[in-house]
Amino acid sequence: MQPYPIHPDLNGSGLQTDGCAGGPSDIPTFAGIDTLRASVSSASTGASPDDTSTDSPDWTGVNDQSSSPADYDAQAHFSRSQNPDAYMFDAHGHPHVQLDDMSDLPPKVEEIEDDDIQSVKPSDAGSVYDLESSGAPASVPRKRGRPRKHPLPTPGNQAKITKGRSKTGCITCRRRKKKCDETKPACLNCQKNAVVCEGYPPKEIWKSGKQKMADAVRTHVATVPRNLPILIDGIETEIDRRFLDHFVYGFSRVLTLINDDSNPFKEILLPMATQHRGLMHSLMCLSGSHLSGLDPEPKLKERKYFHFHRAIRDLKENITATSSSSAAKSNDQDPDSPDDQQLLVEDPIIASTIALSLNTICEGETNGEYRPHMDAARYLLVSQQPRNEKFRQFIVEFFQYHDVSNALTSLDRRPALLQGGMRMPDCVPGAQAGMFVGVFDGLFNYISEITKLRDRIRDRFNEGYEPAVDYQTLSEAVQIDSAIRIWKTSHEPDSSNWCLAQLYRQSTWVYLFRTIRPSRPSDKIAQVVDDGLAYLDRLPQDAGAYSIVLMPLFLLGCSAFVPQQRERIQKGFESLKAYSNLRNIEPAFKVVTRIWEIMDTQIEDSWDWEKIIHDMNMDFLIT
Repeated sequence: MQPYPIHPDLNGSGLQTDGCAGGPSDIPTFAGIDTLRASVSSASTGASPDDTSTDSPDWTGVNDQSSSPADYDAQAHFSRSQNPDAYMFDAHGHPHVQLDDMSDLPPKVEEIEDDDIQSVKPSDAGSVYDLESSGAPASVPRKRGRPRKHPLPTPGNQAKITKGRSKTGCITCRRRKKKCDETKPACLNCQKNAVVCEGYPPKEIWKSGKQKMADAVRTHVATVPRNLPILIDGIETEIDRRFLDHFVYGFSRVLTLINDDSNPFKEILLPMATQHRGLMHSLMCLSGSHLSGLDPEPKLKERKYFHFHRAIRDLKENITATSSSSAAKSNDQDPDSPDDQQLLVEDPIIASTIALSLNTICEGETNGEYRPHMDAARYLLVSQQPRNEKFRQFIVEFFQYHDVSNALTSLDRRPALLQGGMRMPDCVPGAQAGMFVGVFDGLFNYISEITKLRDRIRDRFNEGYEPAVDYQTLSEAVQIDSAIRIWKTSHEPDSSNWCLAQLYRQSTWVYLFRTIRPSRPSDKIAQVVDDGLAYLDRLPQDAGAYSIVLMPLFLLGCSAFVPQQRERIQKGFESLKAYSNLRNIEPAFKVVTRIWEIMDTQIEDSWDWEKIIHDMNMDFLIT
């Protein structure tokens, strides 16, 4: 046990020990410094402190410089050896004095070694004061024994350790800042407070920086939205879906007589377009052109032009690819082989050319923009037979309707009715299957024959032949007149399509009369025009028959010499515009108005309205 050195206190009234946690209050005090001196003297001489000998102890040896430290240590050692029970130690190793017999116990004297004296360093000022000096700080020797490997922290400088909060509690307690008992699956603290326990956050596993970086990359890749593929090529944006809805529920009804689900544009062309991108672009361009006439929003026009350019590009690519494939096959095959007759293009390409022709009608273009599309469709239909029989019936009839009608407003556009397999009605079996009035039941054949008579009469007139209408022309006109008189439609009597068929019949006869007779007013022509307008008035305003009223209305207008008839025809154009909103209606009425002006000034020149249209620098379809 390491001895504790004893030092006098400031007042000299007690003892003080270094290293004791209690301080001066924990050490018993003595009567005074005189008693301490007497005890030390008695210990050195072996006398009792109560000895009343007059011989005073000699203290010169303690402070005398001639006395060595070894002598002092020996005296202290002798004092402890003579009184072994003078000091007791508590549980912490601190010495204390038995107070029962304070007078009999000599004070402890610390042994001092030479090394200890040499190692004494001046202590901090104000820590301990020497008894014999007047307030001057004394040097305090260091503690004895081997120094600690891990020194104890200084009590005054020890930092307070803050205990962290637990992060394993439930989410509810952590948010409420309450102590959680961490009972699974729901803590009891939340149940006691009638609070819904939200459970515990997932445990976080420690990861290195590289692992965190890899997880961040994977998370970023996983969170990046991946675009889904396009369901139908050509239907890519919200505007495209708007075009599609307009095509299905509105626009398709103004193209044919049929408004129900059997409409060929919905039943035949649209399913075909879902498998062919170019045809879908053509149909969306067609629908967008019609919709942009109702809604002038710039985005509609912009998207419409996009579909138009894509349709043209895909059309060229398909034709080029088909031509290259056909050339390669023709080089490999025998020219005399029956398998060398290959289809030029697929059916959707033919349908795409027809759709682009209709687009010029929706746009109201008057500079012959329809010509390349109609020429391509004519060439393909004459050169090959479509594979799909149902599609073939529809597309041939549809083309013939527009092809024959085109000849009524052009000097050089003549129908292909009499060429090869396009001869009607033989090209399509069953006259009942027609989508357009008079196409498959012979009426359009008569219109085409009348056009040929007009060409012959025009040529004779331009060449100066008299009369311009020769006997051969009259003979053929009479035959056509007889055929028109006995012509009957396949539609049921008094139906809207039956009324439309009668309107076509009247306009066909007007076309024949205006062809072989001079251009002047006549009771006959006035009666036929009135009858035709009466059939027009019987059509319901929402009837599908309005989809093909433009051509007969145009022919009646070119034969209206009576002002009252012109007013009724003008109302007919307005009703047709309100129903279909096709923009070729306005230029058609503009031509009719010009013909009326010529009728009122130079009536003979009003006969050749094809030339009048050419002089107006206009070229368009009246379908």
